[in-house]
Amino acid sequence: MKNKPLQPKTPPAKRPAVMKRPASAGSTASAEASIAKVTPARRAAFEILTLVGEGKGHSDELLHSPRIEALSAEDRNLTTTLVMGVLRWQIALDARIRTLLQRPEQRLAEPVSLALRLGAFQLLHLDRIPAHAALSESVELCRAAGQPHATGMVNAVLRKLAAAQKPGQRVFESVAAFSERLGHPQWLVERWVAAYGREAALKICEADQKEPAEGALFTENGGDLPQMDDGSRLVAELAATAVPDAKTVWDCCAAPGGKTLILAHRLVSAEITASDVSAKRLAQTEARFRRYAYAERIRCVVADATATSGSQSFDLILCDVPCSGTGTLAANPEIRHRLKAEEFPRQASRQKAILKAALKRLAPGGKLVYSTCSLEPEECERVVAGVIAGTNIVPSPVEALLQELSGAGMLRQDANLSSAVRNGALRTLPGVHSCDGFYAAVLEAAK
Repeated sequence: MKNKPLQPKTPPAKRPAVMKRPASAGSTASAEASIAKVTPARRAAFEILTLVGEGKGHSDELLHSPRIEALSAEDRNLTTTLVMGVLRWQIALDARIRTLLQRPEQRLAEPVSLALRLGAFQLLHLDRIPAHAALSESVELCRAAGQPHATGMVNAVLRKLAAAQKPGQRVFESVAAFSERLGHPQWLVERWVAAYGREAALKICEADQKEPAEGALFTENGGDLPQMDDGSRLVAELAATAVPDAKTVWDCCAAPGGKTLILAHRLVSAEITASDVSAKRLAQTEARFRRYAYAERIRCVVADATATSGSQSFDLILCDVPCSGTGTLAANPEIRHRLKAEEFPRQASRQKAILKAALKRLAPGGKLVYSTCSLEPEECERVVAGVIAGTNIVPSPVEALLQELSGAGMLRQDANLSSAVRNGALRTLPGVHSCDGFYAAVLEAAK
């Protein structure tokens, strides 16, 4: 913990009188005694949310740490529910809590805010949690975090919330209203309304507040296929279908390796190169590959995808670039709390550099699939248009590839991907389609 800066001493004559501890602040129990009263799941959730808020970890990684794995199955499930729920609903929870504060404009210490959010989430969204447990343990978390003076306020706010009626559904909501109700930054939702329309933006927000659906797109799941989300798999399946006779394949941003495995599984005659700029992530990817016999043909290379060195050309290149991830907020809810609009141009600059470099390695007549898990045009259509302008690279419509997948019986009949094509490219939207939000464009080099 950082030391607080020293404050100048007040002359003795001017020191304020010592105030008595208010009764509403609760007893002066020690932090150790308070934390002992908190269940392991709530204690772990509070610690993880603290680390996420301080930028010291990602929720998914922290929820799979050895300490969490050591908890009982019941406690692990509750910890996950609390962490993901608070992150998804944080904006809405904070708005509701503000209405119950004596001074709504006051800025609360972060441990106090976390205790209130955890309590409010349980009261509002978890019917099986007794109200007294949610309330009392939130108070103890606040005390254990070194904020005993705020325990009375936490207790009072959560009691008001428990007694209050749930707000009814409005006949019509403004974008600002449903953004807040569904825990999203208004500026981000307004972008989606402009790009996809109000109804689609509302469905995206609703989908982001639920656990991601799995196995909703494909008829074949499990077995020797890698475990991955349907959106990522759809991109990889499209790439494999684009060049079914490919002999040389490059996945230029390969980690964590799910798409590479799909390519290896489908393209049985291809030699596949998987590269990533992070040696650590690539090592984890290689370890994953070793669990699959068909991954023996994958060669892993630590490399910066923006570098154009290397003489080998490839029949098929998958260019799944790093992005803002706004299509994956259901699985990665904290993105919405740290993302800023200025992130998109920065990401786009890097994405253009990767795409330009990858296209230089594309063999004549070969195809490249450019993809992101972003909903933002700056990272998708505009990157592609900006890079291929004035070149011999032409877009290849994705409709035919989706039809091939459907005709081969790989896609479920209720997959509803007929509306997932915009201007010849794939564009899935959470809530509109049965997967995360993905963009994929197929680009072909002239022979």
